[in-house]
Formats: sequence, C-alpha cells, structure tokens
Amino acid sequence: MEIKQNFVVSQPLAAVWSFFHDVPSVAECLPGAKYLGTKDDGTLSGKVSAKVGPFQASFEGEAKVKYDEGAKKVEFEGKGVDRKGASRGKMAMKCELLPEGDATRVVVVADVQLSGGIAQFGRTGLLTEIANQLVAEFVNNAEVELARRNAPANADGVPQASAPSDVAQTMPRGAGAVKPLNTTSLFFAALKGWLGSFFKKAA
Repeated sequence: MEIKQNFVVSQPLAAVWSFFHDVPSVAECLPGAKYLGTKDDGTLSGKVSAKVGPFQASFEGEAKVKYDEGAKKVEFEGKGVDRKGASRGKMAMKCELLPEGDATRVVVVADVQLSGGIAQFGRTGLLTEIANQLVAEFVNNAEVELARRNAPANADGVPQASAPSDVAQTMPRGAGAVKPLNTTSLFFAALKGWLGSFFKKAA
C-alpha cells in the first residue's frame, strides 16, 4: 500500500534538514513513537504504540536511515512486530525536502506492508486517513520544537519569547510542548475523513 504525504514546515531548509538528522527529537514529535537507541551497525531501534477504535497495537522493531546531503533526501526502511496481536509491518519511505521561500516543503512517499489484525485497516483505506492525522500532529509538534531551538537567546543563553504566544517556543525538551497521541480524536478524525472520501467517490 502506497501512502503519499506533502506538507510545509514554517522553518528554513537548513533548520529542518538538521532536525531530521536528530532521530530522538523526530521520534518525540511523532505521536505514539519512542526511540530506543542506535546499535553499533547504525540500525535504529524503536517502538510505535497506538489504539485505533477497538484495535490496539505496539510495534517494536528496527530501521535503517540513509541521508543524501546534496539532494536533501532521506531513505528509511523499517520493520516491526506486535507480539501480543501477532501483527507485522514493513515500511520503505523516501522523503525529500524542498525550499519554499523561508519555509520547507516535505514530500513523502511510503510503501507499507501489513499482515495480521492490523491489515484490515489497510484494506479499508482508513490507515491512509490515520496517517494524514498523524502527519498533521507531527508537523505541529515539529513546529514547536524547531521554534524552541531557533528562538533568540538572552544574555544567559536561555531562549526568550518576544510575546506571550511564544511561550511554547521557550519550553525545554520534555516540558510538555509536544502533545501525546490522542487516540480517540485521531480515530474519529480519520474515520470522518475516510467516510467523506468514500461518499465523494460514490457520488
């Protein structure tokens, strides 16, 4: 199953590209994901947990990431297993960063293969809508983290806000700036989007 995503982050290309190299920070911004470490051969270990309606899964696995510094592209290959639910998943993803004024456009194409109980969501197309919602939350969390990193510092080297609305930008890592996965709202938002798409095609 192919999933395509295209979104804009309101930070310059250099900042977003640097952020994508920081795997632990990227994982913190992705709802439900947890970075578990890097092995000696460079393989990344991680865990992704989510509950979608009646279905609950916790995939633990490994991935390899390759960066093309010149083209600003990232290739990701990963696989994981949900030992309780006997579901398995594989994903090959290509990600390209493009300058768009003072912002950065991110184009993602992923090939996802599922087996076990979770495969039913792939067949209905609901998984694509869930991916859309996850990306929206990821972009919001990444914006907060990037703004925090790029906020101007005071004389003590501490990021400072220029207005009350910028408070989130000055929050240290782990202070709550990044929201956890809201599975209930995620499921219903995804279901709404999927139904809308279904009836639009039927018409």
